[in-house]
Formats: sequence, structure tokens, C-alpha cells
Amino acid sequence: MNTWQQIQEFLPLLIPLFIIQIILIIVALRDLIPRQRTRGPKWVWALIIIFVNMIGPILYLTLGRDEGE
Repeated sequence: MNTWQQIQEFLPLLIPLFIIQIILIIVALRDLIPRQRTRGPKWVWALIIIFVNMIGPILYLTLGRDEGE
């Protein structure tokens, strides 16, 4: 079995995860951009949201927002 066949085998599982990840990134960035205060620098949260797969947006949405607004 070659690599492409292995990828095709897991594709039905990977596509929904990829879609969920993109939705989480969009939601987190849409919340981050207009927010005046966060727990930590906004640029760090943007990097975490974008580069820490799946967990980054969840971390921001649960820990990064400053609810004082």
C-alpha cells in the first residue's frame, strides 16, 4: 500500500477535523481582532490561534479573553 492510498483511507476522518479547525480559527480571530483587552499580548494570542492546531483557538476562547469589557 503506497502513501497516497493510506491518505485516501483516512480522508473521511481528516476532512471534518480540518473543517472544525478552520471554523475555530475564524471564530477565535473574529473575537480577538476587535477586543480591546486580552490576557497577554494580542499578537501572541493570534500566533497561538493560528499555529497551535485545534487547541490554540480553544485556549484563547477559554483563557485568553479578558471579560472586563
